[in-house]
Amino acid sequence: MTKIEPLLHKVQKAARYTGDELNSVMKDAAQVTTRFAFCFPDVYEIGMSHLGMKILYHLLNERDDTWVERVFAPWEDMETEMRRAGVPLFALESRDAVSEFDFVGFTLQYEMSYSNILNMLELADIPLRSEERNEGMPFVCAGGPCAFNPEPLADFVDFFLLGEGEEIWPEVLDIFAQWKASGAPRQAFLEQIAGVQGIYIPAFYDVQWDEQGNFAGLTPNRPGVPETVQKRIIRDLDHVYFPDKLVVPYMEIVHDRVMLEVFRGCIRGCRFCQAGMIYRPVREKDSTTLCNYAEKLISATGYDEISLASLSTSDYTQLPDLMEGLLPFSEKEHVSLSLPSLRIDNFSLDLMEKVQKVRKSGLTFAPEAGTQRLRDVINKGITEEDLMRGARLAFEGGWSHIKLYFMIGLPTETEEDILGIADLAQKVVDTFYAVDKSKRAKFVNVTVSVSSFVPKAFTPFQWEAQDTIRTLKEKQKLLKDAIHSRHIIYNYHESYVSHLEGVFARGDRKLCRVLEQAHQLGCKYDGWDEFFVYGRWMEAFEKAGVDPMWYTARKRSFEEALPWAHIDCGVTTAFLRRECERAYAEQVTPNCREACSGCGAQQLDCMEWRKKQ
Repeated sequence: MTKIEPLLHKVQKAARYTGDELNSVMKDAAQVTTRFAFCFPDVYEIGMSHLGMKILYHLLNERDDTWVERVFAPWEDMETEMRRAGVPLFALESRDAVSEFDFVGFTLQYEMSYSNILNMLELADIPLRSEERNEGMPFVCAGGPCAFNPEPLADFVDFFLLGEGEEIWPEVLDIFAQWKASGAPRQAFLEQIAGVQGIYIPAFYDVQWDEQGNFAGLTPNRPGVPETVQKRIIRDLDHVYFPDKLVVPYMEIVHDRVMLEVFRGCIRGCRFCQAGMIYRPVREKDSTTLCNYAEKLISATGYDEISLASLSTSDYTQLPDLMEGLLPFSEKEHVSLSLPSLRIDNFSLDLMEKVQKVRKSGLTFAPEAGTQRLRDVINKGITEEDLMRGARLAFEGGWSHIKLYFMIGLPTETEEDILGIADLAQKVVDTFYAVDKSKRAKFVNVTVSVSSFVPKAFTPFQWEAQDTIRTLKEKQKLLKDAIHSRHIIYNYHESYVSHLEGVFARGDRKLCRVLEQAHQLGCKYDGWDEFFVYGRWMEAFEKAGVDPMWYTARKRSFEEALPWAHIDCGVTTAFLRRECERAYAEQVTPNCREACSGCGAQQLDCMEWRKKQ
């Protein structure tokens, strides 16, 4: 056990490192055969808010032979003290050094956390490159949405898990227990799991480069390794594991509440949205199942808020039944309900009044684009009338604050589309003043939050060019100058960060060299403004001999080899290409409940496809 007490009085928020929270799992290390360090490459408050981590933590800890512990990136003050005192990266539960574990598993939620992964491996005294790890060292693995383009991390990760881990991990752990008992070499374990659906082992694939040194393909370098790695999905969410208790932090975290996952996948098909593609098909949980979990989780944690988690909560077909089931309990126990993923076009005042009986908060809508033409291009499927109707209903219901999410830099975007954002926001303000004074609040605030479009793998826009930093800045200023109302608050994401995110979202193995250089230059916590230094990254690209603009500034042809083409997420390239072509024709594709668009998810037992047969 690592002695960290002498360090705690020297750092802010010591509760990030103490562990021993309510419902955390303690075991005797001598009584288990497998130790798993579940690493979140960001600060404690963010990692403890992640639902996937909560599910796998409790699921795998139900195995008698396995102990899963949590590891988070130490904040700068703690890292400084750890390095000064020679304290290695440690797990919260046992405080044992991460290097003593069998698995060191990272969840990849955001490309800008990649530098933290290398920093955490160094703090753990684990070789950065997989080829440098010897017998007895931990296996470094990774999963999550960013794993669907694993190549920028390929040199550092022993194996990736693609898809939903509730099925993959028990199978991998069973194989590991047998391998460990056999005394076989390290390589033998990787060879044994290579045939498990959803497992990708980068070292078992060779990259081909063309005469110009550009990515040209990727092929297995040994027998028994699949040419295409198919993602793993859970088909029946009602019978899959879900925890009936959660670890309760001693400090406030980002999402300090119970999260109920109502379904996975999305019916909508927004052309910029990676999650809407890689999590297909839609699979729902029964409302009765969710109500049972809600009561158990509130009882086990003492939380006073339940949030319904999904990509689009108002698309849940059993939402009225779920609300009827949850409301009596929530009112009795003074537990508030939140629906963070509502769509404008099926916003219901009656529903929101029921949901917010205990506590009323602001409302968030995502028009994404400022004009109907561009909303059709991205297949958003909502109109200005939908937004104004939703705003009016909200204002008549007493809401005074609405947040609107938009993107700039979308394919085919014009100056008119940018100015349309300001126009829409002003129309929402005007809608407030059009409501009878007796029905509305005394004031109104409309927050316009604008992010920059980043093309992602496995979306119809995966071939698109990304706007340069200069162009994004010009568009941000154009929008700022067009907003005149004191009732409108304008926020935007830093374009330098979006540019780097775009590089790694569609990058190849050359970026491993860049990451290593950036790590040596001190890059870490790049998703945080106070740590991100763009100049260091440009120096890293120069030292690695890699041009970042190659990955972002050019439009790719449909025939170009893509670094993630060996991954099968269930959505076909033919469908993505067809959707890209429909975008340029400004054609809207119906959602999955209106008509099947033949995306390829039928092979994964799509419930919406089955209904239509």
